[in-house]
Amino acid sequence: MEPVTIVGAGLAGLCCARELVKHGVPVTVLEKSDGVGGRVRTDRVNGFLLDRGFQVLLTAYAECRRNLDYDALDLQCFYPGAMVRFDGKWHRISDPWRHPLDGVKSLATPIGSVVDKLRVGSLRSEVGAATVEQLFEHPEISTLDYLHRRNFSAAMIDRFFRPFFGGIFLEKELRTSSRMFEFLFKMFSEGDTAIPAGGIDAIPQQLAAGLPEGTIRLNSLVESMDELKAGTVVFATESGGIGPVPVTSGRGVRCVYFAADKAPLGEPVLVLNGDGRGPVNNFCEESSIAGSYAPAGAVLLSASVLAGDTPTLNLEAAVTAQLRVWFGPQVNRWQHLRTYTIPYAQPEQAPPALSPAQRSVRVRKGVYACGDWLDNASLNGAMVSGRRAAEAVLEDAG
Repeated sequence: MEPVTIVGAGLAGLCCARELVKHGVPVTVLEKSDGVGGRVRTDRVNGFLLDRGFQVLLTAYAECRRNLDYDALDLQCFYPGAMVRFDGKWHRISDPWRHPLDGVKSLATPIGSVVDKLRVGSLRSEVGAATVEQLFEHPEISTLDYLHRRNFSAAMIDRFFRPFFGGIFLEKELRTSSRMFEFLFKMFSEGDTAIPAGGIDAIPQQLAAGLPEGTIRLNSLVESMDELKAGTVVFATESGGIGPVPVTSGRGVRCVYFAADKAPLGEPVLVLNGDGRGPVNNFCEESSIAGSYAPAGAVLLSASVLAGDTPTLNLEAAVTAQLRVWFGPQVNRWQHLRTYTIPYAQPEQAPPALSPAQRSVRVRKGVYACGDWLDNASLNGAMVSGRRAAEAVLEDAG
């Protein structure tokens, strides 16, 4: 079979390459930047590991299990639940299936009623009984409408679902497809939430290591199809890229990193803004999840700000002021390390974005595309699209 050129070394492009190589197809991957991973990258700054935006791996993702060696990634797991800041106090929400005692205590918190928490259990049972394929065939409405139809209270929606899934969807209006909500709820229920000890870019690094030497060419910018030799081409680029990749709307986020000498909570738990006031949507003690994210004697902290909540003036000052209310004067000792502004962190997924759940990767014979915008905005979706593109190439080649 003739060689295949893949433009883009993000997760989709790497998985496409691996699938083709597995079938004996010669592949060249052209990547415009200085490293693999696309949006899944990590920077090393003074001994700290700074992921480019707060990112996690859900271990229940089937395609991730298919492609990755979890043991080699040395995954470090979050506490299954969250700490919610509401009305000037901290409230723990726990997964009662994994932490029964904490789950019982969660019933008394003001983050929704006891009935709400029973409805969460019912939802967990329903999505657990369905396959992923079945979930993506369910009627597609917004997540907010879906939660209303399931009779969750305003308190439960505003104090838990909005900050938790808002941080995942990168929008607090919860306009994201209910199909995506059910899929992610199932993934959270059936596996762990984790980060690799070596940073989130350990994932694409592991994928790239499985390719023959010389397959990937970094710092290779392709601006038009005219630059490519005749042959089979797969475009694994983001929205607004080259070739057949259309300009699609996306969602942005900002991530502010701090170094501290002491962890304010000292727990591997995600912190949520249940009040809905201030720029910070969610907060994480990264080095409490994975100690390798900070040098000895230091702590790495991150705060995520959704695009619609970004202050027009000094973002770091606004974030610091909010965290000072949460954690007190110790925040004055924190050192700002870096702020990442990511205009396109994931594609828009409001209905009917996932109808159908998978869009065609075949542009025409010899030209293909892949990326999470063709499946769903997740590490899993990106990997699936890469495999589907490779399968289409192989099918058309006979």
